[in-house]
Amino acid sequence: MLMTALALLLAGPAPLIETGTAVPADQYGVEVVTSGLDQPWNISFLPSGDMLVVEKVGRLRVIRDGVLMDAPVTGTPEVIVKGQSGFFEAEPHPDFAENNLLYLTYAVGPDKANTLVLARAVYTPTDAGGALSDLEVLFTADAKRNSGGHYGGRIAFADDDTLFLTSGEGYAYKEQAQKLDTHFGKILRLTADGEPAPGNPFISKKGALPEIWSYGHRNPQGIDIAPDGTVYANEHGPRGGDEVNVIEPGTNYGWPAITYGIDYSGAVISPYDELPGMAQPLWYWNPSIAPSSLLYYTGDDFPDWQGKLLSGALAHTHVRIADPNDPGAEQYEILRERKARVRDVAQSPDGRLYVATEDQDDPKGGEILRIVPKP
Repeated sequence: MLMTALALLLAGPAPLIETGTAVPADQYGVEVVTSGLDQPWNISFLPSGDMLVVEKVGRLRVIRDGVLMDAPVTGTPEVIVKGQSGFFEAEPHPDFAENNLLYLTYAVGPDKANTLVLARAVYTPTDAGGALSDLEVLFTADAKRNSGGHYGGRIAFADDDTLFLTSGEGYAYKEQAQKLDTHFGKILRLTADGEPAPGNPFISKKGALPEIWSYGHRNPQGIDIAPDGTVYANEHGPRGGDEVNVIEPGTNYGWPAITYGIDYSGAVISPYDELPGMAQPLWYWNPSIAPSSLLYYTGDDFPDWQGKLLSGALAHTHVRIADPNDPGAEQYEILRERKARVRDVAQSPDGRLYVATEDQDDPKGGEILRIVPKP
């Protein structure tokens, strides 16, 4: 569903979605691909058939022919692991088959001034797993913090060889989300070399950072692009008020001036959930599901889910299935019965659906699951 920024701004209050309906267990099955992972954060796929899994603590793992290789990929960057910081994504460039480039997002120190970076490296498969070489930092966010919260760090490649990068507002720096001279609380649009992409809305605005595509975000943890070019992103609200947004250039999504949530203490963050010039989300979740990654599903295994958004849920331990073309419609859930935090939802090139989960009691109890249809 394409919506212009004007349509978003003129929209009334967003639909409230409180719960989802469980998909009957006889409609899908769950296969465990591998287990024993340390906080798996991201799944990606290589043309060879290998699967890459980022572990937040700083490792990149290889699953080959359905087997987790013992040795992590060598040559990975040094990351700072503090609270929510760590290693976030490792995504192949769209032309990986020709250039062997992996794009990486992670947090770097020093401890009291750490921030988000985008890098790339050449990936080479090895008998033991894989190796990175020629690591190059492409972009460092102007969002230094002394905390370990709200990094974003998700990327999505567009058809024009640009990429979108989500950058959280650092939790303690929420007011910065409304300012255009910082990368806190923004979605950025970059070239494949990490430069501001041509056509960005603030590229000629004095005092604004040219990488900014949209602003007023809290902690955007998922982003994906539909086949028609629509950019969707989800983001954590505070206590309630998680959002799913259509991302339009130059648009202000309101945080913290407007919000459907309250502070974790119960205090009011803002008395407003609407203000002129600030976009409404497609919908908001209350109570919070703590959304993680976001996938626009196009696979054939589950025809009823085609064209739907699949969001991981950390707090409510499920995958939420929602229709962006009908924001107020009933939403559905899978995997709640496993009681595991869903960190990533990914679709392989052949259309199969995979999920990365975390064990709430065992940091090394993460799994990669394949969701399969039942006859």
